[in-house]
Amino acid sequence: MTAIPEGPYGNASAPDHPADLLARFQQAVAAAPDRAAVHDERGSLTFAELDRRTAQVGKALTVRGAAPGEHIGVSLARGADLVVALLAVWRAGAAYVPLDPAYPTERLHAMVRDAGIRTLLTADDDDRAWPEGVQTLYLSELPAPADRNPAPPVSTPAHAPAYVIYTSGSTGTPKGVETTRGGVASLLSGLEAAGMYAEEPRVVAWNASVSFDASVQQWARVCRGDTLVVLGEEERTDPARLCEVLDRHGVHDLDLTPSHWHLLRADLLGRAAEGRRLRLFMGGEPVPEPTWRELAAERAGGRLEALNLYGPTECTVDATATWIEGGSSHIGHPLPGVRAHVLDAALRPVADGAEGELFLAGAGVAAGYVGRPALTATRFVADPFAADGTRMYRTGDKVRRRADQALEYLGRIDRQVKIRGYRVELGEIEAALATHPGVATAVVTLHSSPAAGEQLAAYLVAADGTEGSAAVAAASPDALREHLAKTLPQYMLPTAYVTLDALPLTVNGKVDLAALPAPQEAADAAAPPDDAAQDHAPDGEVETLIADVWSEVLGRAHIRADDDFFALGGHSLIALRVVARLKKQLGIAVSSREVYRHPRLRDLARHVETVRVGR
Repeated sequence: MTAIPEGPYGNASAPDHPADLLARFQQAVAAAPDRAAVHDERGSLTFAELDRRTAQVGKALTVRGAAPGEHIGVSLARGADLVVALLAVWRAGAAYVPLDPAYPTERLHAMVRDAGIRTLLTADDDDRAWPEGVQTLYLSELPAPADRNPAPPVSTPAHAPAYVIYTSGSTGTPKGVETTRGGVASLLSGLEAAGMYAEEPRVVAWNASVSFDASVQQWARVCRGDTLVVLGEEERTDPARLCEVLDRHGVHDLDLTPSHWHLLRADLLGRAAEGRRLRLFMGGEPVPEPTWRELAAERAGGRLEALNLYGPTECTVDATATWIEGGSSHIGHPLPGVRAHVLDAALRPVADGAEGELFLAGAGVAAGYVGRPALTATRFVADPFAADGTRMYRTGDKVRRRADQALEYLGRIDRQVKIRGYRVELGEIEAALATHPGVATAVVTLHSSPAAGEQLAAYLVAADGTEGSAAVAAASPDALREHLAKTLPQYMLPTAYVTLDALPLTVNGKVDLAALPAPQEAADAAAPPDDAAQDHAPDGEVETLIADVWSEVLGRAHIRADDDFFALGGHSLIALRVVARLKKQLGIAVSSREVYRHPRLRDLARHVETVRVGR
């Protein structure tokens, strides 16, 4: 087996048994009790206040049965209360399960049942009905903490669960990845030993969704004494507001995906040129070569520095890292405490430069999938190179080891895809489509267009396979989208829905993905005749302007006044481009939230007209 080098960080190595993060949090509180720990849109908490508040909530959880091994649901919007809740769960020794309020109720209920959640932390405005037997704890019900010297956290072993994050499942059901307290401690100590975190306390912007494992690398930094700035939804999606928040709080570190960088780059590069240096933690998807070269040039010029982080949820967020500088895009070397093997199908090491599957081992390897021993045994296998009974995780990622021992990402060995940083199993979407009575069979692909970027496209055959039948009508794009939205989060909803007489097959009887028509070509072919389209054509200056903007950013030839932005493939990042164009061409500042509130073109145009008249 090719030896894994110490990497480009000298002889730095993570401690074999890093301190639990709650112990480190207590040290941070003792060292600087009056320093700001958390900022959000509504205010701030000092480290002492955060300590008292988490102790109070943790005690309430303990009374309700929280203990090591217990799963506690957390369904809260972005803000300081979310940080309090996550720390409180850890303080009680339990593991948190993020339940994004934006997810469909059916999906949230499935996660609650699958994780065996009996207690759930939420806000007092949460009117969602949760499964029977789940007791809800509203943070607002708890009085202000009075104890100036709160009790210490529950002693929790390193192998105890820290959190369960649900990822897309290839069989149609999301699967919960259960990580350990020791794995999270190893993550932070590894990033510290690798020099990715500065030694002195920093101000960190928390950008990622709590349902996305990258969030752990951000919010948990409060445990090492860093100050968290929890970005609100508008702050994280509006470049101007984001820069204002970065400046107001003096943010040093910001995480984002390469897709997000593309929309923020002009504003962030402008700040960098003015001497406001920022460290970017980039991950979630491969860094395109042009982005790599641009960020490398910024680092060489001393204006901006960026890191490329790689790691699956099953290995506690990050497994490899590298500074983005010089050369071409790669995922770097294993973090201290991580062992990386590039193997063939028989689990034999491949030669440097040869393609193989990446297997990861070390303290960050998760306990497995909740309630799925067979799947756990398939993906988490014995590490034959350790000879100590430990396991390694087969990532499904194709890589090669370069001459400098850095790892280069080459793609997937299966049909899993990444879209805007989210991991998606296409099979889960296909399984959900197949439950619609008007669908006989379906296949989903990832399609890329110059205008809208990467989007999901669904191809289906109607249940009776006859053109113009009732089944075909029932399986209209709107009906399918509504059907899928009951169980799938927004980022998993296909943009295009193409009905075919039959799916093209290869000589081996498999779906011939290369023979599927481009979704835009299919949409253009199905567009209504000119006279029919004219009845729904945009009318007036603002409707026409918005239609032109949508056509450009979505790559659509035909835009109607009653079209829905999200049904056409719009998402939060494209909404930013719409907002920027409206401001440039009409001089009107409209937030991306208004695009969500008024997704139909005609409704958005009326809102813009109202804003313009009221100026």
